[in-house]
Amino acid sequence: MTATNGKRSVKTAIIGAGMAGILAAIKLRERGEEFVVFEKADRIGGTWRENRYPGLTCDVPSHAYTYSFEPYPDWKANFAGGPEIQSYFEMVTDKYGIRRNIRFGCEVTSVDWSEDSCLWTVTLASGETYVADAVVAASGVLHHPNIPQIEGLDSFEGPVFHTARWDDDAPIDGARVGLIGCGSTGIQIVTAINKRVERLVHFQRSPQWILPVEQFEFTDEQRAAFRADPKLIDAIRYSDEYIGAVLRFTKGITEVDGPEMTAIEDLCRENLEKSVRDPDLREKLRPDYRAACKRLIYSWCYYEEVQNPSVYVETGGIERVEPKGVRMKDGTFHELDTLVLATGFRADRFIRPAGVTGQGGRTLDDFWAVRPSAYYAVAIPGFPNFFMLNGPTGPVGNFSLIDIAERQWGYIDQLMDRLRNGEARYIAPKAEAHAEYEERRIAAAKTTIFGSGCSSWYLDATGVPSSWPWGYQDFADAMVAPKFEDYALSA
Repeated sequence: MTATNGKRSVKTAIIGAGMAGILAAIKLRERGEEFVVFEKADRIGGTWRENRYPGLTCDVPSHAYTYSFEPYPDWKANFAGGPEIQSYFEMVTDKYGIRRNIRFGCEVTSVDWSEDSCLWTVTLASGETYVADAVVAASGVLHHPNIPQIEGLDSFEGPVFHTARWDDDAPIDGARVGLIGCGSTGIQIVTAINKRVERLVHFQRSPQWILPVEQFEFTDEQRAAFRADPKLIDAIRYSDEYIGAVLRFTKGITEVDGPEMTAIEDLCRENLEKSVRDPDLREKLRPDYRAACKRLIYSWCYYEEVQNPSVYVETGGIERVEPKGVRMKDGTFHELDTLVLATGFRADRFIRPAGVTGQGGRTLDDFWAVRPSAYYAVAIPGFPNFFMLNGPTGPVGNFSLIDIAERQWGYIDQLMDRLRNGEARYIAPKAEAHAEYEERRIAAAKTTIFGSGCSSWYLDATGVPSSWPWGYQDFADAMVAPKFEDYALSA
């Protein structure tokens, strides 16, 4: 960290070139500061690079899923597909000139704090090191595939793969396909391939609440109007319809027996009752837990597509996988050509498996021995100048994580100002402030809809919801400015 005219230049290492890493890079470029983005893959995109499965669609309306400073007039539809979103991030990366600051094929293996120099050393898989004043972990949440522990999985003779590692050569057209998992990914794949297969067996451990939404394409005239007047885009993404829905949704999460959650459940229940004709299938698809306890599914066509005769919904327990297919606990055997695992991700990994060592030699693995946590989802006591975007205990749900990351960056930027202004060489939350935050958060989390009794990736290893347990506006308010009295600074 060098000083000029009373100011200090801050050198930053950003880990990950997905949505959040691109955001951090753009903001640091605007400040004219030195930074490097380390990306383990060969191109940007994160989630939208890794996932290429048929039917991949964002469940946030397209005009709400953009950076606030870079609206996009040319979205094709109300809900955008994965390839189009990847193209958007590629465009933004080039427009803001940050690609030259990204080092591709550079996997971070460790990040170590030096008490003497007050600097971080970032070590790559190649053995190369990079020294920085600050580290921004923008590695995302959903990037370590969760592979189910099913007996005989390795014995299957056909292709078997996780949806984040989609196999383009696997038999789908005219084939017998097994699909394990019915989160957003599983639902989207069913809608995309059911007319292509001979038979699709959709293995569902538990059915989903599905909220009906409207999908439609924007006309050429509409896109031309968006290009001519960006205020028309703002009118959509800041509309009472979208913002109101987000606020109602988060209020329903925190007030589980309130009118908002009742309305959500009524809509989902009505969608099931009116859409599925076969009473036996309808009961197979009926959840036995509260809506939004798992991530709520948005779909405009799943109930229609799942009724295609080619689809069989299997709700029994899997006994084992055999070379030719899947054996159920009741003895039923499903002969298959291809087996697809839509089984989600290990949502507790974050920057790991990279090792992070902070003050006093304490590791992040040790700090997170019980559960991943960060003070207001951004910073960790004992890990100075180490900041996270979309880190543990942040808001999750059916809204834009771009907006969450932008709010977090505004907060992080103010913390880094203390470094830039020469007021401190490092900054980190006080241990007691973090402990008090976690105590309040855990107590509140247990009363949210996420803690109402289902099994989901929202829960930590102890069964406590790992997310932000208060309203969306509460988070927005908390990100306006840090409470610096809760932070330890070193001059």
